[in-house]
Amino acid sequence: MDAHESVPPVRKSVDVPVSAERAFAAFTGRPTDWWPESHVLVAAREAVVFEPRVGGRWYERAADGSERDWGRVLTWEPPRRIALSWRVDGDFRPIDDDERASRVVVTFTSRGPESTSVELAHVELDRHGPAARGIRAAIEGPSPGETLARFAAAVAPRTTPRNSPHNGLGGTADA
Repeated sequence: MDAHESVPPVRKSVDVPVSAERAFAAFTGRPTDWWPESHVLVAAREAVVFEPRVGGRWYERAADGSERDWGRVLTWEPPRRIALSWRVDGDFRPIDDDERASRVVVTFTSRGPESTSVELAHVELDRHGPAARGIRAAIEGPSPGETLARFAAAVAPRTTPRNSPHNGLGGTADA
């Protein structure tokens, strides 16, 4: 790739019916709840983890205890923003070099007390060299949007029907 050629970023967003604080906490504190099983670097994934600090790891832990890094935490600004290096090559295999890693920036913009816009921007794709355009084509598809949709479903407040035995009324509530 020509040094002056730039690969455009990929941007996806979703609105969630929770505060920015709650959205950030769920995104960074409970990624295993929403991260797609198909997006893995290890076999038999047990957990996805963001270490909550600049320089922290973003990694998967397998059922056998082995771990594989996706990248590093570059920015940690709760509840507004997290930026990560994305250490994955053009064949979607892990790489151990942040100089060849693109960046994922996730912003949480409050739209009200219980409304937040979450934007995921995959930037600096040109760091991947000749594989950059292929990576962009792969992630420009529905996958990041599906990941955000899973996140939105995981953080959406749950409602209990009035006649549910879990509403404290033993299922006898009248309409």
